[in-house]
Amino acid sequence: MLLFRAEDHRDKWLAQRGLRHGATLSVVQQWDLARTWYGDNRLSRDWRRRTPEEAQAVFDSLGLTGPFWNLSP
Repeated sequence: MLLFRAEDHRDKWLAQRGLRHGATLSVVQQWDLARTWYGDNRLSRDWRRRTPEEAQAVFDSLGLTGPFWNLSP
């Protein structure tokens, strides 16, 4: 994850490296995703990795939609 001060800064950084834009999140969206994604107790013996369907449900619940966030084949 990279933080940029403005979209033009992001676009310049991408152009300099020949990279394409993927997805942009606000700091609040990043926090919500991190809190939701890592909020479960990963140190528990019962912890298991999310299925693709469960991961998609997390993205959807946070309003993260579009091709970048679509886990369906």
